[in-house]
Amino acid sequence: MTSAAPRRSQEARSEDTQRRLLEATVALLLERGYTRLTTPDIARRAGLSRGALTHHFASKEDIVVRALGAQLEATTSGLRRFCDSRPAPTMNTDDVVDYLWPMMEQGLFYVTLEYLPEARNNPGFRAQLLPLVQDFHAALDAIWTRLSESYGVPPEQARVTMNATMCLIRGMIAQTVLRDDPAYFKQILDYWKGHLRTSLGARRPAERAA
Repeated sequence: MTSAAPRRSQEARSEDTQRRLLEATVALLLERGYTRLTTPDIARRAGLSRGALTHHFASKEDIVVRALGAQLEATTSGLRRFCDSRPAPTMNTDDVVDYLWPMMEQGLFYVTLEYLPEARNNPGFRAQLLPLVQDFHAALDAIWTRLSESYGVPPEQARVTMNATMCLIRGMIAQTVLRDDPAYFKQILDYWKGHLRTSLGARRPAERAA
């Protein structure tokens, strides 16, 4: 006779419920946008009752902020792992662009496009998001610093160069809304990677270290 599986604790069940609701929120933000998002839809997508949602989250704004926070925290952790895995002088601009483009294009910036209008016109919403966004930018700054060390250029030059890269990527992703053309975007990225190699150093870091 097999013994019954141990029952999960209330805390574990609560964490699982919240995780499902947050994942459903991000998925629906991508599909429908912020203005069309409703809490009943979130509960249905998560396979939970409306009561389960209201037990954990006070409002639509509350769950959206928490969902965005979870998304940004996961992205920030990924950025830090990427940076830690490439100590100077192994960090190079090609790797950075190849990491940043899918990170932004596979959902992160599309979600950003949905919440930015609300943040612009809702001071309370914006105030809740700012610490999360600042932490994300701090992780990006760590990459710029590592590039500065790898290429032997002033930190400010690396920061400006790579912030320009982020602006380029954001603009390209906004364009994908009306242009489904991967080859076109790859051509732009390849051009930009060539520009960065010239801007931060004629040779890749590993080549200069050899």
